[in-house]
Amino acid sequence: MIETELAIVGAGLAGMTAARTAFDAGTRPLILEAGHRIGGRIEGLPDADGRVVGDLGPSWVWPAFQPGIQRWLDRLDLPVFDQYEHGDAVLDGFAPTPMRHQLPGQFGMARIVGGPSRLVEAMAAPLDAGCFHYGSPVESIRQRDDGRLEVHRQSGPPVIAGQVLVAAPPRRVAERITLPASIDPGLHRALAGQSTWMAAQAKAIIQYAHPFWRDAGLSGRIASRVGPLFEAHDHTSAEGDAALFGFISTPLSERRERSLEQPIIDQLTRCLGPQAAQPDAVVIRDWAMDDTVCSEADRREPPAHPSVGPATLRAPHLGGRLWFCAAETADQSTGLLEGALLAGEAAARGALEQRPQVA
Repeated sequence: MIETELAIVGAGLAGMTAARTAFDAGTRPLILEAGHRIGGRIEGLPDADGRVVGDLGPSWVWPAFQPGIQRWLDRLDLPVFDQYEHGDAVLDGFAPTPMRHQLPGQFGMARIVGGPSRLVEAMAAPLDAGCFHYGSPVESIRQRDDGRLEVHRQSGPPVIAGQVLVAAPPRRVAERITLPASIDPGLHRALAGQSTWMAAQAKAIIQYAHPFWRDAGLSGRIASRVGPLFEAHDHTSAEGDAALFGFISTPLSERRERSLEQPIIDQLTRCLGPQAAQPDAVVIRDWAMDDTVCSEADRREPPAHPSVGPATLRAPHLGGRLWFCAAETADQSTGLLEGALLAGEAAARGALEQRPQVA
């Protein structure tokens, strides 16, 4: 049995923001992570030397319009650079052959130097290794007679915590974690009803020796009706590692059955020219295959951006002992990186404020 003041379930961005907020306020959190790394849906693509050259999960931020992002970037001293948009886009499937077209710019879109992985790593930097328990999927949370919460994992001893912050996608919580019987049924409905942004999506990064599309006056942006990438963008790193990335439109059932690497190369060759036919590598991350992120409900339903969920997702439960935080629980930038930051910070601050009542 392990005892702690504060347990955090999940080491994604919301969980790490909550952990950092608690740590900076003088509380050492214990973090239970189902996987074997921090970051959750944030995952960097490393090169042979371990340097992150691409983002297999979310990539974009809008600092000019997201004060929560800007505040944390400033605090952690993380620079950004503009998403490359110079030149024409390519429309694929809108005519017999792909055609160049000037699409409206996406003003304010930026990328963190080194990727969002740097953000998560900076959050975790002051925490000692003993704070983290990896390979610890949580199966149930129950309330003890003394009011504290008992967290049961698939393996390892139970964790007894004065307060618990569940920092995982709401639908995954609803499907995988048994909550105390005294919890309001409305919370269960809210958790199950909140879709997980991009959870069933697959993302491809296509690496090249040189960003040849820029030489041709192309931005690297593709909008396609035929796929397998329904959209693509320049993904060259701040250090100049040339790449494109795209979101895959192929249905999940087909993604499980066939390789998409060559069809992606064929599409890029069709849209960008023969130089696209010789990539250095094609890396595909299918988030629908990740049970720590994607729920069965997310696999069944068509993709949709989550709306702001009911207030019960952001409220304290069990007298301030149980809290929930994820990008999808946020009431601002729901589903986005800023949403995860805001949700994690708010839950940690709320829990710390109510600690005198639950101690």
